[in-house]
Amino acid sequence: MIRKLSTGSYRLYSANKDRKTGRRRNLGTFPSREAALKHERAVQYFKRH
Repeated sequence: MIRKLSTGSYRLYSANKDRKTGRRRNLGTFPSREAALKHERAVQYFKRH
């Protein structure tokens, strides 16, 4: 899940909530939405290989 921050950058969050904290894990902050999408694809590849 990608959210736009008030600073104008984008943050990638985990799809699943952390059971301990009830929040989503921060998977990185990026200057553009395209960079966040690129990293999200890399994360999905890594999860399955």
